[in-house]
Amino acid sequence: MRRPDPVLRAALAIGLATGAYAVSYGVLAVAAGLSVAQTCAMSALVFTGASQFAVIGVLGAGGSAAAALAPALLLAARNGLYGLALAPVLRGGRLRRGVEAQLVIDESTAMARAQADPHGAHRAFLLTGLSVFVCWNAGSLAGALAGEGIGDPRALGLDAMFPAAFLALLWPQLRDRATRTAAGVGAAVAVALVPVAPAGLPILAAVLGVLPGLRALRAAAPTDDPADAP
Repeated sequence: MRRPDPVLRAALAIGLATGAYAVSYGVLAVAAGLSVAQTCAMSALVFTGASQFAVIGVLGAGGSAAAALAPALLLAARNGLYGLALAPVLRGGRLRRGVEAQLVIDESTAMARAQADPHGAHRAFLLTGLSVFVCWNAGSLAGALAGEGIGDPRALGLDAMFPAAFLALLWPQLRDRATRTAAGVGAAVAVALVPVAPAGLPILAAVLGVLPGLRALRAAAPTDDPADAP
């Protein structure tokens, strides 16, 4: 009996998991004032969960579209760095590479980087990216349609879904001391500013957590100085 392809199996599992997050995004996006069409368009065109949750978080808090754009772009900037790392993996001419670049996200990057050869990396990237894209957009549509029927999610306590879903996206990234330090300081800065700053600004200010995170990273880095050797 032929064993299931592990890369395909992992790609489908990741897609289904992110599709579940997308349902919460769809519900909250409609509650924040977006239409079903706008909710689905953002999933298809933006296609990066952290930025989408940031946008609806700012809009839901009463912020403007301009205030929502800055933190969304800041969170999406990491995909540009992923694109540089994946440039050797993408195939074909500019048009094909441009289309494939839409699939550059956390999950597809991690799957591609885990493969041993360029062919396997490209295949894992495509399978994971397409799986997540299909499931994310299907989940967004299902959530948006459900959100229209639910009405105000705060009446059912569903407004807690946003921080819970955002934390679920963030949690797998907290793998070392530097990242945990940056996240902790950034969260403290954002929480302190929420009562006094306009919507959107606390998310931008949270980037200050990068500074102590970098300091922790340098402190943990090995040194070649013989004087530091035991």
